[in-house]
Amino acid sequence: MRGLVVAAPASGSGKTTVVLGLLRALRRRGVAVRGAKSGPDYIDPRFHEAACGVPCVNLDAWAMGAGRLRALASGDGLLVVEGAMGLFDGAPPEGRGSTAEVARVLGLPVVLVVDAGRMGQSVGPLVAGFARHDPGVRVAGVILNRVGSERHRRMLERAVGAVGLPVLGALPREAELAHPSRHLGLVQAEERPDLGAFLDRVASFVEQHVDLDGIQILAMEGLGGTGPLVPPPAQRIALARDAAFAFAYPHLLADWRAAGAEIAVFSPLADEEVPEADLGILPGGYPELHAGRLAGADRFMTSLRSAAERMDIYGECGGYMVLGEALVDAEGRAHRMAGLLGLETSFAKRRLHLGYRRVEALGGPFPGCWAAHEFHYATTLKAEGEPLFRAWDAEGVELPPMGLRRGGVAGSFAHLIDRADGLDAGAGLGDGA
Repeated sequence: MRGLVVAAPASGSGKTTVVLGLLRALRRRGVAVRGAKSGPDYIDPRFHEAACGVPCVNLDAWAMGAGRLRALASGDGLLVVEGAMGLFDGAPPEGRGSTAEVARVLGLPVVLVVDAGRMGQSVGPLVAGFARHDPGVRVAGVILNRVGSERHRRMLERAVGAVGLPVLGALPREAELAHPSRHLGLVQAEERPDLGAFLDRVASFVEQHVDLDGIQILAMEGLGGTGPLVPPPAQRIALARDAAFAFAYPHLLADWRAAGAEIAVFSPLADEEVPEADLGILPGGYPELHAGRLAGADRFMTSLRSAAERMDIYGECGGYMVLGEALVDAEGRAHRMAGLLGLETSFAKRRLHLGYRRVEALGGPFPGCWAAHEFHYATTLKAEGEPLFRAWDAEGVELPPMGLRRGGVAGSFAHLIDRADGLDAGAGLGDGA
């Protein structure tokens, strides 16, 4: 297995464009290539999969131990890992879970994407600082982005060359390759009708301006190791999956299937009934964008309420909101939800809730301790019932309990990433096996 990490000094430097272009361009060359995303992101991985035709995994150094990271990264073909934020940015206070930690654990070289649009010779000391900051992280090359002219490119390349690092590409400014976003990040891959054509344009752009041979030569280091599996929460699982419920981690589903669990997928937006199972799961997504349609999905809602009488039901973030009594959309319109939990949420007055969480179950289908993250703009108008999780933030500060449970129905805003049993609150989750 060969691989590299594409990182940057800061968000917005162009990592996603570079990674999508590399994945698509290498695939067009006939190279077996696959993508991975550092951190808990749900959206970029679907673009990776569309670019190269291979499932994309999340590599989360805050929530996962070294064994899990190596197991997920191992496999056939060239692995291209897209970083998150800046290379050394992570959870406070030490930056735990950063892209640098992923590169360090996996022993992969880093290609640094630098937004040089407003920079000249200063790119040299910037790159030098990142290259020398951590001896355990090998910055092996640079891709310059938003280069203004040939003269600008030569100036930048001389400055980087003086540091002793190769310039593997210089991308000119190209506004047409930007793609739209919304409050949780990029629009989902399946929401772009022009996705294939867009990825082909990005690939051609990268082919023209990046040294693909140099990229392949750089990605020559082997990986190995195995990691622990998360056992399935039930033998038969009914999983909601569509544009409103798209955020389920592939590594957890793979664990459950590997352990023999049966996963039946259904679409609430298509008004499909909940399949017969031992556990129904409503993952996160964008239910607020489809609240009226969900409220009118009578077959789905009726079957969900009926299923709750004979099997466990679990909702995560967006799925949690749908299990509640009402969801108020951004225009202030209230939509009736399933009414299985004493919960009312609203997007009329948005407030960002963001950060890693360590949670300990007080009940529900996911016992024990978990590494998780929270990312939503919903405000809670009402929450009545027994709490589901005790919770701590990334620094180990105890938070108010998260989630609700009522009989066999449970849910919370926490997205579960991996097991964290045996670790104290605030412990270095990424240091375990």
